[in-house]
Amino acid sequence: MVLIITIAILLTATLSSKAQLNPFQQGYYLNKYLADPSMAGIEPGLNVNLGYRQQWSSFPGTPKTQTLTADYRATDKVGLGLNISNDKAGLIQQTRIMGTYAYHLPLSGNDQRLNFGLSLGVNDPFISYSSVNGDQSDVQIADYNQLKPYVDGDFGISYTSNHLTVEGAIPNLKATLFQNADDRIDVDRTTFMTAASYKIQIPGNSLAVEPKVMFRGVKGYDNIFDAGVNFSMASTGLSLQGIYHSNQNVGMGFAWEERAFGLSVNYNLETGPISTYSSGAFEFGLKVKLFNKK
Repeated sequence: MVLIITIAILLTATLSSKAQLNPFQQGYYLNKYLADPSMAGIEPGLNVNLGYRQQWSSFPGTPKTQTLTADYRATDKVGLGLNISNDKAGLIQQTRIMGTYAYHLPLSGNDQRLNFGLSLGVNDPFISYSSVNGDQSDVQIADYNQLKPYVDGDFGISYTSNHLTVEGAIPNLKATLFQNADDRIDVDRTTFMTAASYKIQIPGNSLAVEPKVMFRGVKGYDNIFDAGVNFSMASTGLSLQGIYHSNQNVGMGFAWEERAFGLSVNYNLETGPISTYSSGAFEFGLKVKLFNKK
């Protein structure tokens, strides 16, 4: 029985770990503020995004993530944001609430800007008693949950224009800057993110093609390279995208955006050995756009 339980825990941990290596696919094209604080207020008006992702697997405790972001262009140079996420994998649940201030410095024509963003807030990982199938009075569970929520932050910088976007971000600033940082959830933690994309407008129609590459550092895992492309049609509001991740999986999805709202559906397909146990992850997103004078 001990052996069976141990194997089940290891498999669940492996599936959870694998899922955490890939961020929300919305963050690549549709909601860049998810991964980069400097993107808060990059679009006009108030943009509210809801996201939900769940891994398709028969194992109990497989990862589920919910996100809520809201970013607002307060002035031509200032953006404000709120980024809330709730992540549950196995017994451990983590709630993170971040407020963001972004400054957008105009450079010259073609809407060129140099953007800076800083997020500060609270990170609260804990063990959910309702998920414990066993002795809920275990002293290790109580000791873990007695640890207090801690202040954390993210920093981002980017260059944007009508065509080219270059980004860099350092999330989880406490763990990055302080050696004695709280390491309750320190596996598969993103250490840095860099990305570049270029939007190509096809002459004679409303079709645009935007290839993107990203390079991410993950603690306890090899650095990950991502390469994707997004096809968007302005006349219909539809877009299709595909993203390859070097940790042996592929993301695919589509989105539909109108003036006041948007909808996205994405699926992450495992292609490596882990596909024996997991059928991939499903992601759903909803976007509401307010106060957009355009």
